[in-house]
Amino acid sequence: MNPTSAAPGSQASLREMNRLRVLDAVREHGTLTQVEIAGVTGLSAATVSNLVKELDGAGMVRLAPSIRNGRRATQVSIATSEGLLAAAVFGDRDIRVAIATGPRGIVSQKRMPLPADHAADEGMSRAARLVQELVEGVGREMSDLRSFVVGLPAPIDTVSGEVGSEGVMPGWRGVAVGPAMEDAVQVPVLVDNTANLAAMGEFKLGALQGVSTGVFLKVSYGVGAGLIIGGELFRGSAGTAGEIGHITIDENGPLCRCGNRGCLDTFVGAGAVLAALRDTHGTLTLKDVIARALDGDPGCRRVLEDSGRHLGVAVAGVVNLLNPEVVVLGGQVARVGEVVLAPMREAIERCAIPSAAATVQVRAGGLPPEEADVRGALTLADQVRDDADRAALAVG
Repeated sequence: MNPTSAAPGSQASLREMNRLRVLDAVREHGTLTQVEIAGVTGLSAATVSNLVKELDGAGMVRLAPSIRNGRRATQVSIATSEGLLAAAVFGDRDIRVAIATGPRGIVSQKRMPLPADHAADEGMSRAARLVQELVEGVGREMSDLRSFVVGLPAPIDTVSGEVGSEGVMPGWRGVAVGPAMEDAVQVPVLVDNTANLAAMGEFKLGALQGVSTGVFLKVSYGVGAGLIIGGELFRGSAGTAGEIGHITIDENGPLCRCGNRGCLDTFVGAGAVLAALRDTHGTLTLKDVIARALDGDPGCRRVLEDSGRHLGVAVAGVVNLLNPEVVVLGGQVARVGEVVLAPMREAIERCAIPSAAATVQVRAGGLPPEEADVRGALTLADQVRDDADRAALAVG
């Protein structure tokens, strides 16, 4: 088959898509029998058998005899040559790194703290070193990596490939992160905003599965959003769609790190939450506030309830504009659940168009807050590998 023979809708194109469905099933679920692959993909047993033979011939899967329920079966696993995926996701004060065989197949992962004002060189050097440690720790080599996704808690300008705001992550401003990381790890690198990646994680594996139009809110030290429109992640014309934290809700409000006044981030970000509690509770961290709110501390609960109302007012505008089916709350603040969700719903009901407010569901994320963006990064890395597989299958 050559690249021009698999025309859209042709038998060759359908067969190519089905082969990728088989690969996806094995990547996500691990080793499966052919019967199990048929159950996961919905393909017939005969079709799966033929596709597995083709993939085995191409060296893309490994077959092994097995016994299941007293009967002979063939186990199918990804061939070693499939390689590994890597993700390095930066938070405001940490970095989380994972290597995997697919979005569900994390092989090894690690988290390390970072200073809040770290420079790009320091962050990228640590990411590259951690990935190498994880790869070597499972007996593999860096040459086994197929793709690598870096997540940053900042808007990413897809035109320049740089952080798209002077005031957000200033230590990374003006750095072309993708090429710099590619030089360090010698593998294709993609860079995206962590709210986008978390939205992808929830869309693939969590609370946004099956949703055509949805909004993911990442509320931790700052506020960001990932938008799912038409069943796909929407980044906008230059990659900065979803910056809900810098929507102005009070033009005479506090000065924001982005240079504007009264941004949502100045009302619900960690700085605002901690400042509101300083006189009564002393110096706390966001983690402290969340823990105390869960334990019933009235002051911490009240401040987070106020955050929920502010979030609801801002989200009401998004609900009016996009008319989403689902709004998902993620990030560290999602741990308090209804403390924030209930006032969010009340504000949306009060401020949004009644028909839009009546049809949107507002709920917590389906993945742990520290996991959604990593899973989304691995999902994006998997897409890069899929593109390479399509090219290989077409040539084959």
